[in-house]
Amino acid sequence: MDGYSPIEQRLLNDFQQDFPLVSRPFLAIGDQLGITETAVIQHLQQLVARGAVSRVGPVFSPGRIGASALVALAVPPERLEAVAGWISAMPAVNHNYQREHHYNLWFVAATPDQAALDRLLRDIAHESGMPMLVLRLLEQFHIDLGFDLIHRRKAASNADPLPQRIELDATQSAIVAALQSGIALEPEPYAGVGRASNQEEDAVIRQIGTWRSSGLIKRFGIVVRHHELGYRENAMVVWDVPDDEAAVYGHLAAAQEGVTLCYRRNRQLPDWPFNLFCMVHGKDRSEVRSQIARLAYLTGLDRFASQTLFSCKRYKQCGARYVANG
Repeated sequence: MDGYSPIEQRLLNDFQQDFPLVSRPFLAIGDQLGITETAVIQHLQQLVARGAVSRVGPVFSPGRIGASALVALAVPPERLEAVAGWISAMPAVNHNYQREHHYNLWFVAATPDQAALDRLLRDIAHESGMPMLVLRLLEQFHIDLGFDLIHRRKAASNADPLPQRIELDATQSAIVAALQSGIALEPEPYAGVGRASNQEEDAVIRQIGTWRSSGLIKRFGIVVRHHELGYRENAMVVWDVPDDEAAVYGHLAAAQEGVTLCYRRNRQLPDWPFNLFCMVHGKDRSEVRSQIARLAYLTGLDRFASQTLFSCKRYKQCGARYVANG
């Protein structure tokens, strides 16, 4: 991580998971690093300003609350910037990327429920008039559990293959709404979440801990941006695997070096025959291509038809908004 001080490297690497659930978490981090609470907050503010940190907060398990889908549009090149700006302006969209493919604009939309997601996607299809893929999560094999930026060790996957949805009550919805964009970089951030959700600080901390233990929150901590930290290339690799074998291959792929996400989504025939997806990150394209070739060979996925969609441009990256008015 060239260009980052040793303290910044520790912050970026060591606190992506198991973030302190105490009244003054930045003080607890400062005690571990040998610096003051104020210095921790200032470092994080600077890392956010530099783009290295997206937010500090939860990564919710997809499929457990709300509704979401990976969506792709086939946009004429001369309209790409305008359409990407229109899509990124939607609060429900949390990731939006240009990728090298006929379907060149890929984004994730998340809403409080399936009905709201269906309305949003109908509106996008109607307003754009462009070919659109809607790819829903069916099984997850490895999701965002953090990434060792120093030693390149992967966090062990604990993804639930078929996540069970839960219904939030009004109090829980208010806490999610206050959390989903990240906690404030201030001495007592959970108290701030409590004020926003009309809850006591200790109740907020207990609820986050419960959600983290149950897997509703897959990790809670610093959410980094790979590109700004030197991993400047990423590719979405997709395979056409028999559905009844997807879980076997998905678990094998999830364990391979460089794989940061792995899941099964629906096909959309005839345009999209692929059902197994992996995200692979690396410092350059040659590294990413090598990692993809290696994982395909080691898992036997090289038997199946595949495509590699490199990312060209990031238009938006933030936390999913599963609760309205968050």
